[in-house]
Amino acid sequence: MALRLIRLKDDPILRKISKNVAQVDDKIRQLLDDMTETMYHSEIGGGLAAPQVGILKRLVVIDMGQGLLKLVNPVITWKEGTQEVIEGCLSIPNTWGKLNRPAKVTIQALNENGETITLTGTGALAKCFCHEIDHLNGILFTDLVTEYVKI
Repeated sequence: MALRLIRLKDDPILRKISKNVAQVDDKIRQLLDDMTETMYHSEIGGGLAAPQVGILKRLVVIDMGQGLLKLVNPVITWKEGTQEVIEGCLSIPNTWGKLNRPAKVTIQALNENGETITLTGTGALAKCFCHEIDHLNGILFTDLVTEYVKI
């Protein structure tokens, strides 16, 4: 595993749409491992998307305290309700904002073995699913902020 450089807010790669992964192979698993190490190396990281480390592939790692999730080609298939949340981002250090996210989200993805999985998250996990999948579509949380806050 290796630490990857996290791209910061002015990097144009963060505004590009990531490409689907055609096959989950050892190269993809290594990238997911590198992303995991990079996320855990940060003090505030609960999730990391591949564009944040300069790779335009639809890959996400998440750990919101309920175990590590490695997601390939994740898509939101269902959402319900709304919640006001406060978000930050490893690519936009020292910036926090309030925004609205779905309260409950179901996603479908491939796991690191190429198997289809379906996951449902509420609260913080739902927020994280949305935040990281937005990264894959070139959307930053600052595009959705209703009010910036200090933490």
